[in-house]
Amino acid sequence: MDTIIFDVDDTLYDQLVPFKIALRKLLKNSVSEQLLHEMYVSSRKHSDALFEKNLSGEVSLLDMQTYRITAACQESGINISFQEAVDFQENYLEEQHRIMLYKDIELLLDFLNSKNKQIALLTNGDKEHQSMKIKQLGLINWIPKEHHFISNEIGYGKPSEEVFLHIEKKLQLEKSKTVYIGDSFENDVVGAKQVGWHSIWMNHRKRAMPDIGIKPDLVFSNTKELLDSFQK
Repeated sequence: MDTIIFDVDDTLYDQLVPFKIALRKLLKNSVSEQLLHEMYVSSRKHSDALFEKNLSGEVSLLDMQTYRITAACQESGINISFQEAVDFQENYLEEQHRIMLYKDIELLLDFLNSKNKQIALLTNGDKEHQSMKIKQLGLINWIPKEHHFISNEIGYGKPSEEVFLHIEKKLQLEKSKTVYIGDSFENDVVGAKQVGWHSIWMNHRKRAMPDIGIKPDLVFSNTKELLDSFQK
């Protein structure tokens, strides 16, 4: 592959870590590891469901953020107030200022640069928020700013074809020599495959593969497997 494009959230770092810390503050530690994981997955699901409405301006960023944690709590039989949802989001944001790259991802980025590969980022979300995380992760050390693509800045979000085609034009890439790596089957795998890119699904949350006639080229359950696949 000549061009390797990465998702950011829960692909390059463990997004569950800041979520767990913020949720434990909200629920006063009275929650099991299994329930924390289930609520994280639920929150991501509700966030994805509202993303297009947020992108179009129909739903505000704060409304999306408070809704996703409120809905995740409700699915687990926990009721929280709007203010508690706001407090959770503030704590979650604070913890996101402490996120770190997976160590194997650092090694992979070093390796790809040593091979003169074209590397880019494609992430859904608010420009300011995602830029903060990109900065915190130090990704500018490997990936030039002009290769940072954020959905709300482009005007289209994954899995729409438009956002992938936008990157094709900007990077002048070849479909057959391009791979997109991400953790969301619906956004990352489907989005990449529908425009003819290769796809690697980072399925470290052990989600079931949807039976929709689309499959990733490779599936990995951890970043060590991903690193090894490139270094072979």
